[in-house]
Amino acid sequence: MTITGNIVDIQNKHIFHGELTIKAGKIMAIEPKVGTSSHYILPGFVDAHIHIESSMLVPSEFARLAVLNGTVATVSDPHEIANVMGIEGVEYMIDNGKKVPLKFNFGAPSCVPATTFESAGATIDVAGVTQLLENPDIKYLAEMMNYPGVLFADPMVTAKLAAAKKLGKPVDGHAPGLRGTDAAKYIAAGISTDHECFTYEEALEKLQHGMKILIREGSAAKNYEALHRLIDEYPNKVMLCSDDKHPDDLIEGHINQLVVRALRDGHDLFNILQAACINPVEHYHLAVGLLRIGDIADFIIVENLTDFKVKATYINGVCVAADGVVHFPKVEASIINKFNTSVKSAIDFQLKAKANQSEMRVIQVIDKEIVTKSFHAVPKIESGCIIPDLAKDILKLTVVNRYQDAPPAVAFIRGFMIKNGAIASCVGHDSHNIIAVGTADEQLAKAVNLIIKNKGGIAAVSAKNELVLPLPIAGIMTNADGRVTAEKYATIDKFVKQEMNCSLTAPFMTLSFMALLVIPELKLSDKGLFDGKTFEFVV
Repeated sequence: MTITGNIVDIQNKHIFHGELTIKAGKIMAIEPKVGTSSHYILPGFVDAHIHIESSMLVPSEFARLAVLNGTVATVSDPHEIANVMGIEGVEYMIDNGKKVPLKFNFGAPSCVPATTFESAGATIDVAGVTQLLENPDIKYLAEMMNYPGVLFADPMVTAKLAAAKKLGKPVDGHAPGLRGTDAAKYIAAGISTDHECFTYEEALEKLQHGMKILIREGSAAKNYEALHRLIDEYPNKVMLCSDDKHPDDLIEGHINQLVVRALRDGHDLFNILQAACINPVEHYHLAVGLLRIGDIADFIIVENLTDFKVKATYINGVCVAADGVVHFPKVEASIINKFNTSVKSAIDFQLKAKANQSEMRVIQVIDKEIVTKSFHAVPKIESGCIIPDLAKDILKLTVVNRYQDAPPAVAFIRGFMIKNGAIASCVGHDSHNIIAVGTADEQLAKAVNLIIKNKGGIAAVSAKNELVLPLPIAGIMTNADGRVTAEKYATIDKFVKQEMNCSLTAPFMTLSFMALLVIPELKLSDKGLFDGKTFEFVV
């Protein structure tokens, strides 16, 4: 098979009209030709860090959307399903991903559970991590979120890092805001990347200590604006990633969107493509072709180098998508889950005021970020209970243990701007307990119970309507069609924004991170309010 077009040679920073000869899935020849073409051939895009589970789709269905955007491979951390199902969940992701052409490169989750301050569905200890790392399908040790454990040489953390080093597999980092000698010590432990930098100064400091920086632009966390200068300043040391991508966003685009944005911001074309196509393959030693003679024939054809509209995506020399049509079928995915809690009543979400209580600590949401701030507020008290203060946008937040019956944890949060109703989700990083925010206990109970009855999902409840998107696989994914799921998600998202007045860019994605204790400043687990800076519960 031969394909002719304008060939983009990223490594040599050269574009020429030429012809590819492909045989048995590999590029056998690349020959310059006289003439011109209206389209361009270049290596496919690689998402350098993503949790497939956050798309709410199984890998095989995620692939059917991603290849349309020119994505040929992902570097995927399956710790979301691992926190629910353990090693069984990781193997589920690998097996399902193998049934489609897109190249999923999974890591061994390093922190399951993420902390000891929450209830998770599983534990993966040193032996389990080592077992996963010895699997050739596992390419790296996934984000080491327990940076205090690295800094203080926790024996379990040290053993996991040593297992990865022994097997020659890279270690991903996760250390938001870590600076100075602590950052240097964390990196010196062998941790090679970070996707959590939210300021240019933090990223620059980590780069100077030898770390590679992933520029993240997902559905909730958006750090491109702060970090994009690095693309031209350190083109060999940056990569592009989404981290978490909801299904409706994935339909609109993937890494290709970041490429177009960076180009419009004036960055060098070849530096952008170095970050989007080349650096992840080389850093993680991926079996992904880079448009060279002898390489696997993984590449894309785009209409132009301005908006990068994808005409076709090739993986292993086979056209897997062209002109908006996917060329491989939907895969039927089995259901695995772990869900064991009973329905709740409004009284379960009451929070009694302490004697003479004059203040309480409140989580402050930051739109487009997963970090939070906090402040102290005067509680609004009725009948001895603290209630939401809608005039001040102080709503009630709850986390409900999904793995066993236990009293819900309750706190207060500002930033959702919901005027009437509640939203709930079983996508609650990282343990995926049920998390909900609302204006009244009755509505919180209704939203939470929709999740319980469906054994996972997202839900929204107003005075007049109730909407739910079931997620039966581990409570966080569906085996339904990706486009149908995206449409249902978009409907609920629109409902929350328009009818419930939520002002956040991605309400459900933001909600999902309010239980992520390893991200400062203040979060809520099923065991209580937690300070991510001091790493202890708030009394």
